[in-house]
Amino acid sequence: MSTRDDRRTPATTPPTKNAPTTPTTTRTPAPARAGARQWAALVVLMLPVLLVSVDNTVLSFALPEISTALQPSAAAQLWIVDVYSLVLAGLLVAMGSLGDRFGRRRLLLIGASGFAAVSVVAAFAPTAEALIAARAVLGFFGAMIMPATLSLLRSTFTDRDQRRLAIAIWASGFAAGSALGPIVGGVLLEHFAWGSIFLIAVPVLLPLLVAAPILVVESRDPAPGPFDLVSVLLSLLAMAPVVAAIKQLATHGPGLDVLALAVVGLTAGWLFVRRQLRRPRPLLDVRLFTNPVFAGSIVVNLLAITSLVGFLFFTTQHLQLVVGLRPLHAALTLLPGLVVMVLSGLAVVPLVRRVAPRSIVAVGLGAAAVAYGAVWLSGADAPVWVFVVSFALVGLGVGAAETISNDLIIAAVPADRAGAASAVSETAYEVGAVLGTAVLGSMLTAIYRGALVVPGTVPADAAAAARETLGGAVAAAEPLEPSLATALLDAATHAFDTGLVATAAVGAGVMVLAVVVALVALRRASAHD
Repeated sequence: MSTRDDRRTPATTPPTKNAPTTPTTTRTPAPARAGARQWAALVVLMLPVLLVSVDNTVLSFALPEISTALQPSAAAQLWIVDVYSLVLAGLLVAMGSLGDRFGRRRLLLIGASGFAAVSVVAAFAPTAEALIAARAVLGFFGAMIMPATLSLLRSTFTDRDQRRLAIAIWASGFAAGSALGPIVGGVLLEHFAWGSIFLIAVPVLLPLLVAAPILVVESRDPAPGPFDLVSVLLSLLAMAPVVAAIKQLATHGPGLDVLALAVVGLTAGWLFVRRQLRRPRPLLDVRLFTNPVFAGSIVVNLLAITSLVGFLFFTTQHLQLVVGLRPLHAALTLLPGLVVMVLSGLAVVPLVRRVAPRSIVAVGLGAAAVAYGAVWLSGADAPVWVFVVSFALVGLGVGAAETISNDLIIAAVPADRAGAASAVSETAYEVGAVLGTAVLGSMLTAIYRGALVVPGTVPADAAAAARETLGGAVAAAEPLEPSLATALLDAATHAFDTGLVATAAVGAGVMVLAVVVALVALRRASAHD
């Protein structure tokens, strides 16, 4: 029978006078610790992370100006926001696999170059349709960038403690970038036209293109196996139609188009899983999802970002279009939440050595549930400080959940498959971003339309614009005579706030579900895996 000391001390053969003294066991060398070059590489890798995540939410503050300048319909407005994440989510698994095969740094540089060029095109889009197309191409190049950054961290930081800190910085930057988007948008819109929110990609990505070849070491899967184009196409067909079906269902309700999209997506998903299980070197090792820690971390990642993006969607519009704050002032009200999000992501690094990961994640997501509940119970007439404190609570939860979940995801796979695992994590992020606007945002829009009572004396064209979005109502009211404009704006803001309260209630329920998932699925997660 073994004792505790037996399990802790490896058995060796005592040396004799003439016997060799080589022990019967060998000790695995400790992973090399990162030095100054590796930490400098992390700084470089944070540039595209911040940019791509900022691009997810920077439109929040620009939507009113875009609504005025391009006059998009309600559906087009949602597509302007969603198409970027939709394309990104559909291509991430494929791009992660390509990075494993052809080189993660190489794919990062290609993606960054394309992203910068298309950002300039988006800045001068003349119509809503042109902007939607540009955002779709940005999603294509963004899909090259994101899996590469996280998988390069895995190969750069081999020591677990250092890697956890690097991932905490990465996750904090990723989540904070989403919150920073409205702030950047607010500052730019205070002085420039709406197209300026896209032009920021150029000065951010140029240093990356110069420094990455110097500081970031190339990495790839040494034995990637044959390229599987069929799996790539199936992954795209599985992801994009399902997300589009969710968006259509939330916007227009059930219909044949929703059913058709769902059938295409689910069928392609079934074929994709079936194909991966049969291949010796799959594009994505779907057996990873049988690991409850891995699968639970993916779900936590998705729901945390749904919480963040959904909260930003209605808060930014409420502060500008209902409360009447200027873009910069509205953006600054979110600054405390941004700071809390970054600090939360970093604070869990030492904390997770003493507290179980599932407890940290559950408490953080519980804070996000309290934030949504506060808005729901306070109502739309709540003072601005309620939204400030609530967003800080959302930041607390998202910062902690993103750091823990990404660390658990990366630790669950071998280093040579880091790109594919990173892609799964990014896919969860992007699907969460889509759900935040497609479900919570579309729900808000649907309730707004149902609750809006347009005064009978409002001209037909202005009434039609007002029924599309709150931004459309604000634009439609400008040329009307003052008393009629006031009546239209009062009706529109009342309808919007009705939707805001209902959406906050649903958001609180989603976060409670996320807490349950964390407590159940992550119960076996360890900080020392």
